[in-house]
Amino acid sequence: MNYHDLLKIPLAQLLAEYPYLEDFFSSFGLQLQAGDQTLQQYFDALDPDKLLDLGLSREQLGKSLHDFLAGMLSLEDSTEKVESLTIIGGYDKSGTAEALEITLRPGQIICIVGPTGSGKSRLLADIEWVAQGDTPTRRRILINGAVPDGKWRFSTEHKLVAQLSQNMNFVMDLTAEEFVRMHAESRLVTDPEEKVTQILKQANQLAGEQFRSDTPVTSLSGGQSRALMIADMAILSRSPIVLIDEIENAGIDRKKALELLVREEKIILMATHDPILALMGDQRLVIKNGGIARIIHSSDTERKNLAKLEELDNTLLALRNRIRSGDTLEVIIQ
Repeated sequence: MNYHDLLKIPLAQLLAEYPYLEDFFSSFGLQLQAGDQTLQQYFDALDPDKLLDLGLSREQLGKSLHDFLAGMLSLEDSTEKVESLTIIGGYDKSGTAEALEITLRPGQIICIVGPTGSGKSRLLADIEWVAQGDTPTRRRILINGAVPDGKWRFSTEHKLVAQLSQNMNFVMDLTAEEFVRMHAESRLVTDPEEKVTQILKQANQLAGEQFRSDTPVTSLSGGQSRALMIADMAILSRSPIVLIDEIENAGIDRKKALELLVREEKIILMATHDPILALMGDQRLVIKNGGIARIIHSSDTERKNLAKLEELDNTLLALRNRIRSGDTLEVIIQ
């Protein structure tokens, strides 16, 4: 929608869709109130003496608003729709060609497996950097089958990838609710309070131990902070690609976390040593000596084994919860 179209919209509808307009006018000492009056009518009704006292002309205010809206609307439309991510193979540490091309799509879970130091994090970094043959592996990454615009590589405002790493530390003196609200408002969402409530509720469903909305983020445990970031990433982040490094060590409900991300139509790439997570993926990329050595598609037999592994995992989870709650393990384990 362009600037001239916005002038014809009633203020009640305008403020509901673009709440940051209220902050714009208040910065000039003016009040914008919801009602049936259009933005153009509001401009026409402005008291010239009031504007004179503020050191403004109607033309100056109109130009400032035009420039402000152009910038804000460009931010809202900045996220490219990603239909596919293609990895074109490079070379391993010995110089052997990977000789492969893999195309991934939203809703897929791709697991990256291999020994510590094999090159899993390097692959994640290549994708995050949108490598174009200019990293040690010389891999190339395509978005929607083409070389992506340079803004996706070099601009901090345009991020195709959101990454959850093994190590996380909060340094801001904010509550969990304040942290999420700040992110929601920076994303210019039209219903920030609803998003804040949704993210906090979802985070507590993922966390091993629930936390209050007024808990300082610096007081959250490792599992709680990762649960908060996964919920925030799924619901609020515009990044269509999610990279996760060893979620099994996060202390969260990993199955629910992946289901949430899949539901939000993210492309998920996950480095893991966990057999349950590995079998939950659509494909596994096996990394050896810095290169992709093999691509494994989950078989029917593996799916059956996954069900058995989940039963074992649930048994272990129940035992861990008994320990956490101070109970004994003087029970017969089935």
